[in-house]
Amino acid sequence: MSLETFVEPDKMRERARAARRAGSTVGLVPTMGYLHEGHLSLMRRSRRECGFTVVSIFVNPTQFSAGEDYDRYPRDVDHDRMMLERAEVDALFHPGVEEMYPRLASRAHRTWVTVEGMSDVLCGAARPGHFRGVATVVTKLLNIVEPDVAWFGQKDAQQAILIRAMARDLHMSARIEICPTIREADGLAMSSRNKYLSPVERAAAPAIYRALSAAAEAIASGERSPRAILERTRIMLAGETLFKVEYVELASTADLRPITEERLSGEALLAVAGRIGTTRLIDNIIVAVKD
Repeated sequence: MSLETFVEPDKMRERARAARRAGSTVGLVPTMGYLHEGHLSLMRRSRRECGFTVVSIFVNPTQFSAGEDYDRYPRDVDHDRMMLERAEVDALFHPGVEEMYPRLASRAHRTWVTVEGMSDVLCGAARPGHFRGVATVVTKLLNIVEPDVAWFGQKDAQQAILIRAMARDLHMSARIEICPTIREADGLAMSSRNKYLSPVERAAAPAIYRALSAAAEAIASGERSPRAILERTRIMLAGETLFKVEYVELASTADLRPITEERLSGEALLAVAGRIGTTRLIDNIIVAVKD
């Protein structure tokens, strides 16, 4: 199978529509490239359930604030293309900034998508405007490819939950599927930004998942106090001096609302963000109380 590659949105839309007319369901895996096993797991899921799978690679400038790593964000399109061919996906959509935001440089781009109440919490509190950029570019991708299903990873849980809410609120036809986080053998969530870590920093990074796992174990043993669960997570993280905590939060998996009840019940997102050196890392787990 040869990998079809598209740069122009209209041609990508035309090809996806042709696949649908031929009887295929269309799956979309949106990425910023520098692909790893986490991305491949989404592609495999799409290949199993959809007849035509599109992977987009686009480093979206509007979700990076001034001073963030847009210019140095890792890129290796040749390697990515090889991985896509091995994964036997059907099409690569690889537009440039001019194709996705033709009026951005002249400041004539005036239309943005904002999901209120979900964009300024967790990572959004430290990265103002980030989720406006995410919601806008994903809306563009969904409008271009018109997939039946779009696949996202739980590692970026806030993004995935926000996109699912956006699709529901705007009556988008795509089904938003959130797939499990793929981890290294030592528990570190796979991320394109992991390449920034020095060997010493990389050795420290699994402390994040160890802290999340300790909290999950506490819940499994009967702990129901959100305050105690968060404190246990913070104490575990404090044991790794290289990790500088940005936040540790328990939030609703439905709308990212902070959990304020005195007793945890049902399902919640336990999320962590922070830095090791100059590298910002995020991770999370879903915790569930069934009693």
